[in-house]
Amino acid sequence: MFKKYDVIVVGAGHAGCEAAAAAANMGSSVLLVTMNMQTIAQMSCNPAMGGIAKGQIVREIDALGGYSGIVADKSMIQFRMLNRSKGPAMWSPRTQNDRMLFAAEWRKMLEQTQNVDFWQDMVAGLLIKNDAVKGIRTSMGMDIEGEAVVLTNGTFLNGLIHIGEKHFGGGRAGEKAATGITEQLIALGFESGRMKTGTPPRIDGRSLDYSRMEVQEGDEEIYSFSYKDIPKPKQQRCCWITHTNNRVHEILKTGFDKSPMFTGRIQGLGPRYCPSVEDKINRFAEKESHQLFVEPEGWDTVEIYVNGFSTSLPEDVQYNALRAVPGFQNMRMFRPGYAIEYDYFPPTQLSNTLETKLVKNLFFAGQINGTTGYEEAACQGLMAGINAHNAAKDTAPLILKRNDAYIGVLIDDLINKGTEEPYRMFTSRAEYRILLRQDNADLRLTELGHQIGLADDDRLTALQQKRGAIRVISEFVRSYSVSPEEVNGVLAEIGSAEMKQKMKLDKVLARPHVGLLMLSQAIPALRDLLSAYTKETIESAEIELKYEGYIEKETEIADRMSRLEDIKLETNFDYSQLKSLSIEARQKLAKIKPTSLGQAQRISGVSPSDIAVLMVHMGR
Repeated sequence: MFKKYDVIVVGAGHAGCEAAAAAANMGSSVLLVTMNMQTIAQMSCNPAMGGIAKGQIVREIDALGGYSGIVADKSMIQFRMLNRSKGPAMWSPRTQNDRMLFAAEWRKMLEQTQNVDFWQDMVAGLLIKNDAVKGIRTSMGMDIEGEAVVLTNGTFLNGLIHIGEKHFGGGRAGEKAATGITEQLIALGFESGRMKTGTPPRIDGRSLDYSRMEVQEGDEEIYSFSYKDIPKPKQQRCCWITHTNNRVHEILKTGFDKSPMFTGRIQGLGPRYCPSVEDKINRFAEKESHQLFVEPEGWDTVEIYVNGFSTSLPEDVQYNALRAVPGFQNMRMFRPGYAIEYDYFPPTQLSNTLETKLVKNLFFAGQINGTTGYEEAACQGLMAGINAHNAAKDTAPLILKRNDAYIGVLIDDLINKGTEEPYRMFTSRAEYRILLRQDNADLRLTELGHQIGLADDDRLTALQQKRGAIRVISEFVRSYSVSPEEVNGVLAEIGSAEMKQKMKLDKVLARPHVGLLMLSQAIPALRDLLSAYTKETIESAEIELKYEGYIEKETEIADRMSRLEDIKLETNFDYSQLKSLSIEARQKLAKIKPTSLGQAQRISGVSPSDIAVLMVHMGR
């Protein structure tokens, strides 16, 4: 019934969809197996993409030739560029999305991708021979052969849903859990653990009083995640902001004795930076209120997502507490919030390709690795799909370094440091933030995406045009001498000191709050030049010019650190023989088996003195 596939992807969430698309577009025959064909690319939690650091990841996925940015743009109902008041390294695009349209667009794109087949069934186990994966076994007893397998099981592995004192098996509301895989992997020698996440209640938007809330409009100027030319929405939907209060907190506290979090029924750790509302009022008892974001689920639905009110308290406690929130006094609930506990596998068991160390050609991506968030899952799926294809075709793997992309930072963190709580990406996790901006993801990654067969010719052409435009703008700005008479009026408007004599335009641009478009108002030659380019291209050129010194310094540091990546380590080296290493370093190095000195220095518990010992041993 089934042919032998190059790559089998298990699970059709954000990681699974990107993995299937990547492997297929690179030329592999792909089977995408999901328990429910109607929930492909479901936004299980909030109806949004991007955000701080996450927006950079979506742009990187798109620059490499992935689908998430295109789908997010096509289903966008609101756009905001976060952190505009900070430096450009911190700018992060974010969209509110139409939940149903997002899933529909993903399925449509996958169905239009050659080489992708679909099968609806639960995967109960893996076919393994001689420590290499050979395919999957489904719950209906079907064996399907594959050269490589990517597991993207999300929250479904032995998933357990909690609402108050009730708990029942499930991978998501209304969907059953997946069983069999965890038990088999443990028998093979894998280490597993439990994590938990949660979701808030969904509300009937017709029952809310928006006049008692603060409106949150989208940005007037809409940017895109994708570097492709995706039509932007002609209008946007509003979100709103409201707050909890002491009355809300008191009602929530009445359910604490039935909370699965506080009674110990939930063993897994939840996301530190997205805690449940009961956790917030317990940990921050001194705070009288917490912010809630009231987010529409789409263009044509009244369903509302209450961001900030994730909870697993009993339904009646959730209901009564929400009715005490301003604007929610007549609230009607569609379904309560819940917590879900699930199996994950500490990612130190993976190589930097996301292939498992114990089983050849078996890859993990997404929440199975202990991460949280659509964007974190999607980028792992993309890289796992790329490397599963490479493994199936016996070609060189693709590995992104920490100075290449946030994706590289995420994978490097996971495999070297592991995680004991759901891992979420932040800009603070990256040491090369000025290099890894959202505006230059294409400059960093599209050529690479084109080389491996993911980014199409149109993307490469657009990249070359952008590079050329940045070069032309930069040359003009560096060579053009501007007089005080030309720009002092503009400088005075923003409170910048007047010029006393002629100077090159790049020196003026280096001033705080001075931009190219602002200067073009007073300089006709600059205005004529910039009229040929998009605002995003102009912004990229401006950032490169204004922050040139910082960019050069970060590049120099990255180059210096990358030299340690060139010093290779044997993966089967016996670290116990180096008695000068600390005991912790010996244990961690033996467990993770780094492939280079650079990777070794990033392992938690390996100190600079341990690295010095390794260098001496290697004659360095």
